[in-house]
Amino acid sequence: MLQRRIPEWLRHAPAPSIRGFSMLAGIEAVARGILVSVFPLAMYQALKDASVISEIYFIVGIVSLISGLMVPWLTSFIPRRWIYSIGATFFMLGSLLASFGGPTALIIGLFLNTIATVILFVCFNAYVLDYIRKIELGHYETSRMFYSAAGWTLGPIVGVMLMKWWAPAPFLIAAICAFSMLFVFLYMRLGNGKLITRSRKKQPNSIAFLNRFAAQPRLIAGWLFAVVRSCGWWVYVVYLPIFAIENGLGEELGGITLSLSNAALFLTPYMLKWMQSKSVRYAIRVGFMCSAILFCTASFTAFLPMLTVGLLILGSFYLILLDVCAGLPFLMAVKPSERTEMSAVYASFRDVSGILTPGAAWLVLLVAPVSGIFAAAGAALFGAWLVSAKLHPRLGKERLKFIQKQPDVNEDYPPVPLPAAE
Repeated sequence: MLQRRIPEWLRHAPAPSIRGFSMLAGIEAVARGILVSVFPLAMYQALKDASVISEIYFIVGIVSLISGLMVPWLTSFIPRRWIYSIGATFFMLGSLLASFGGPTALIIGLFLNTIATVILFVCFNAYVLDYIRKIELGHYETSRMFYSAAGWTLGPIVGVMLMKWWAPAPFLIAAICAFSMLFVFLYMRLGNGKLITRSRKKQPNSIAFLNRFAAQPRLIAGWLFAVVRSCGWWVYVVYLPIFAIENGLGEELGGITLSLSNAALFLTPYMLKWMQSKSVRYAIRVGFMCSAILFCTASFTAFLPMLTVGLLILGSFYLILLDVCAGLPFLMAVKPSERTEMSAVYASFRDVSGILTPGAAWLVLLVAPVSGIFAAAGAALFGAWLVSAKLHPRLGKERLKFIQKQPDVNEDYPPVPLPAAE
């Protein structure tokens, strides 16, 4: 009797690698990148009011924050792989619903897509911390951003062009990408991640882990950097297109500028080499300081709209530098036994920034034009620069290599030999 051999990829799941995770992130970048410039534009066309848009994003941020903090609690009842699959399904449903157009469909679609994004982010980061060594996180972040470069570079401008051709087109393509992302995830067979320890005690929820998070300054600093960096992107993605429309620069400019900025993602391997030649601390400080100066300057040059846009594009390049390095202080400080819970806490930066940015923008718009939001973002970036001075100068360096490079601290005072045993 002939025996058929089971294919290797069915008998053994492929070992998760940096490349595999980067490919998964690249597909997600296409799905999100094609909508990142479409949603604000579609919302503005439907509502015609920047203040109302800010209020909607504020509420969406609160709902998304609660959803993200609930993910670790849900994983105690539902396997992580199913949580990730639910997130991808929400993204498909949200995109399909938004394709119908109209204020109600767009708002509900935005809610579903935002919740899906935070669910995917929490689960994805937990998988990364399971399978990627801490010393390789810098290489992984660079690889992830390089694979995501095409989606974030071409997505915004292609999304706007498709929207002009046929309004539902970018939403339908995003839904197809979300389905592809789910297929690749199932093919990788990541399961529920690695089990570090099996505790007999009931697993605490994310709210209980907030106390442990608050007791670790490195985690707080890393989370704060992520929040401020994300606020900068919120201002750039949502309020720069509104600024362009109000100053007669056209609806397409928002997508064009975002595509130009994201083209710098192809430079992330060189950014990594530069960061390694300096230090994580130095790179973070340069990113926050330069972006703060450029955002504040853009606010004061609002009477020259094209100059303001140019300054913001240049400032976004430094935000990409922060995307490479500013998340490392948090990721390198996470304990293995707290990966899922701390991933949820870290993922809250997206929702907190989604609450703070529209809320602050709504207050700014009460007394100033849209350009005042750029100054507020610059002030926040400058505050993060001040906090970054507390980072350890050797953060991200491999400890063994550092020890080998250091001279003997006692070379001027040689050790006294121990007496021989009698």
